[in-house]
Amino acid sequence: MPIENSFIFFPAKYPEGDWDTPMHGPDDGPLVEDCEFHASDGVRLHGWYCHPAGGEEGDAAVTPGTLLWCHGNAGNITHRYEMIRQFTQLPLAVFIFDYRGYGRSDGKPSEAGLCMDAEATWAYLVEKRRIPTQQIVVLGKSIGAVPALDLASRRSPAGLIVDSAFTCLSDMARVHMPLAPRFLLRTKLDAIGRVGQVACPKLFIHSRADEIVPFELGQRLYQTAADPKAFLPIEDMGHNDIHLATEGIYYERIHQFALHCMAEHACSDPAATATI
Repeated sequence: MPIENSFIFFPAKYPEGDWDTPMHGPDDGPLVEDCEFHASDGVRLHGWYCHPAGGEEGDAAVTPGTLLWCHGNAGNITHRYEMIRQFTQLPLAVFIFDYRGYGRSDGKPSEAGLCMDAEATWAYLVEKRRIPTQQIVVLGKSIGAVPALDLASRRSPAGLIVDSAFTCLSDMARVHMPLAPRFLLRTKLDAIGRVGQVACPKLFIHSRADEIVPFELGQRLYQTAADPKAFLPIEDMGHNDIHLATEGIYYERIHQFALHCMAEHACSDPAATATI
């Protein structure tokens, strides 16, 4: 399994990355707090809590909500700083963490480990930072959709955003390594097996021009999900630059979705949520 994992996960371990990211206030970008917490198996994890525009460290004022971000495969949290800045300008608070083996987090990545790490992040936000569950929206990007879906199937976030995600590892292997014996894969990264268990409102986003995860896989994942759900197709953007879609539609739709999910009774009104 460790050998298999080395072909699946591509972490950037500290000091790789831009760890000199400015920790300024909202006028110059998000105010970033370094956070440490532990997974259930004792692995030490690291993340950033990024205050929304207009917020200050230690500010107890109610924010428009918190985005719990399970990022994609390569790199670490420092490679997402510009997107963090955009999210906090919406404004949303952002909690982005590195999986085990990524960035400043200890351990080595695995499918089970990523899911434990997402669960630990949820516990940190709810138990330590006292953020109400109805104010948390989970975002899973690409491989991060697996721990995001796993978390959302067992907890009750306000909503779930699935960005550029695949169905399962064997389907990805069929696309990128068609001659490889897929039956030998022990790691499943089974998003499609989890998506039907998620009850909260769901927003799926995928680019038709995604060169890494075919649009059809994201579409199939959406079709398998239960209502309430919505799908946002993006035109002409690659896997790693979908957020740069014209007219800011990516950020606009996420903001709209998050506000709707956190509105009073939104999660208990499937008819209203399905129109997002």
